[in-house]
Amino acid sequence: MRLLKVATCNLNQWAMDFECNTKNIKESIVRAKEAGAVIRLGPELEITGYGCEDHFLELDTVTHGWECLKEILLGDWTDGILCSFGMPVIRGSERYNCQVMCLNRKIIMIRPKMWLANDGNYRELRWFTAWKQKEQFVDFQLPSEISEALLQQTVPFGYSYIQFLDTAVAAEVCEELFSPMPPHAELALNGVEVFMNASGSHHQLRKLDLRLRAFIGATHTRGGVYMYSNQQGCDGGRLYYDGCCCVVVNGDVVAQGSQFSLKDVEVVVAQIDLDAVASLRGSISSFQEQASSKPKVPSLAVPYKLCQSFNLQMSLSSPLKIRYHSPEEEIAFGPGCWLWDYLRRSGASGFLLPLSGGADSSSVAAIVGCMCQLVVKDIANGDEHVKADAIRIGHYTDGQFPTDSKEFAKRIFYTVFMGSENSSEATKMRAKVLADEIGSWHLDVCIDGVISSLLSLFQTLTGKRPLYKVDGGSNIENLGLQNIQARIRMVLAFMLASLMPWVHNKPGFYLVLGSSNVDEGLRGYLTKYDCSSADINPIGSISKLDLRTFLKWAANHLGFSSLAEIEAAPPTAELEPIRANYSQLDEVDMGMTYEELSVYGRLRKVFRCGPVSMFKNLCYKWGTKLTPSEVADKVKYFFKYYSINRHKMTVLTPSYHAESYSPEDNRFDLRQFLYNARWPYQFRKIDELVHQLDGDKIATPKSTDHERVDGPSVGGMGVVAARSGDPKAGF
Repeated sequence: MRLLKVATCNLNQWAMDFECNTKNIKESIVRAKEAGAVIRLGPELEITGYGCEDHFLELDTVTHGWECLKEILLGDWTDGILCSFGMPVIRGSERYNCQVMCLNRKIIMIRPKMWLANDGNYRELRWFTAWKQKEQFVDFQLPSEISEALLQQTVPFGYSYIQFLDTAVAAEVCEELFSPMPPHAELALNGVEVFMNASGSHHQLRKLDLRLRAFIGATHTRGGVYMYSNQQGCDGGRLYYDGCCCVVVNGDVVAQGSQFSLKDVEVVVAQIDLDAVASLRGSISSFQEQASSKPKVPSLAVPYKLCQSFNLQMSLSSPLKIRYHSPEEEIAFGPGCWLWDYLRRSGASGFLLPLSGGADSSSVAAIVGCMCQLVVKDIANGDEHVKADAIRIGHYTDGQFPTDSKEFAKRIFYTVFMGSENSSEATKMRAKVLADEIGSWHLDVCIDGVISSLLSLFQTLTGKRPLYKVDGGSNIENLGLQNIQARIRMVLAFMLASLMPWVHNKPGFYLVLGSSNVDEGLRGYLTKYDCSSADINPIGSISKLDLRTFLKWAANHLGFSSLAEIEAAPPTAELEPIRANYSQLDEVDMGMTYEELSVYGRLRKVFRCGPVSMFKNLCYKWGTKLTPSEVADKVKYFFKYYSINRHKMTVLTPSYHAESYSPEDNRFDLRQFLYNARWPYQFRKIDELVHQLDGDKIATPKSTDHERVDGPSVGGMGVVAARSGDPKAGF
């Protein structure tokens, strides 16, 4: 038997915080060595942090990476353990995303990444060059300060594997696993038994299964040990890296770390018999045949043993049942952990949320409540780092610390119901009851006086006073009156966030939380600079349908029972007067359902459909219940309002990324924000298709002018701005 003990980890790194990152790396090595591991794998770009973005273009970032690596190598951390560190390296004129293999205080080799992630949220080709010389294994001249300290002049650089005396080990970096021809396939044929995948992979709802299937598939038919390491946490941006470090042996998961956690360092260890890998490969005839005619991959011989022989004191790791979270748990724990990282690293003293009693703002409140529960639970389990952060943020003194989530929420979470004459007692009471269940410091504010003052000012300036539509006013007046309420709430929220800590003799400031969902962003069903405008938004990339399911789950599993009543209530903004024959409803205002919006969003983004392709797809999907003409009307209506309101995405509050069809304009969904909202060519093509399908019956197009008759949003505290003709109006 060839017994090998390996360690992989989740690290909560912070882009550009080299002290924090190096401390976490050292801690992970210490834990790996204490467990007896002889291989330690860390995440991609762990020394700098994955999310440095354009900081990677600065020479300082690369230099500091080398300085941190030198600090590690001059100590005893790498004694007796093979460590793979992620960092940027400049060779000649090119910058590479590299894994640096180290053992016994020496750099063994540097492995540059060959296939870079450059879609969705990833922009690696902006900062790095892919290593294209697969056959070249060259000498790399170490920076002078490093070479003098380590007494090494050059190290091997390129695509290769390390041949130890008793096994072969190689790196496969993140995206390379998911490429059409992944390196592990030919590396396995060359005899590599241990694959180390350092990753910087972010959370997305229902994504973990795809990732784990890739690890399992890599070793199921060709054998091998697949180690996976990932960052975990918010490293300074919209993404939450969701950990789940693991070890897979011959297609079986034998070790798995957490997906969501408040911990800075998590290490998982597996004990493996490498003879099981050799045995499986020897039993597969096609593997033997292909290995006999394999393309040769360069190798580096290292005269060092990693394995131990047969030893009953070392038990082997057995296959595990893979742990998956439900989508509802993902919504609770992912954004909850992201909020905690943001809070503790921002210097803020807490959060403030405009809580309307609607589904969206209540979802955000529940997520903050979940965060407080996670903090108290980790403190109870002995996590001193979480405890220290909680004491600092909650301003505990005299040795006190959080032991109750509601008491902790009272210290760090303000909720405020900003009601008007259009608000109902039902939503006001729902907000108060939920705040009590969570434990937040709840405020009830009436904004009618401010609205009246603004309208009086307007009347003084113009001689006119607008009316709601139900009272005989026009659409323009109706929207204007709703926008006043929406934007007053934004101003009031930021004022309270900055001054309420002062009122209660607390230092610092509060972060304002937004609560618009992904479907509202896609449709543009929100006002620029209303309560959707905040510091951060934990649900901005989550669909309304998923949020409603989450509310039902949270009512039972988080102890916030009032969420069940909130979920059952029809979504309404309460920005127009309620009459016996009229009650404002979101889906009526939008002219489409949230379920339809999810369909449009996936077709537009995930399946890359323009108006014509979407029409064709929906004719198949909805053909049993709608005529082609009706499908055409729906598609045109969606694209009209999507394009009219696209400009709002340019100022969308930074939101936790969770959904594959997010319209977020910063980096995930890059498109113009000034459209010809009539789409004349595309809509004409749709009409022609309808004509072919329905004979002489041509779809009657919806109005294609730029007038917006949009409805409110953001948990009852927002409304879209009107624009008529002028593409700049409503900004």
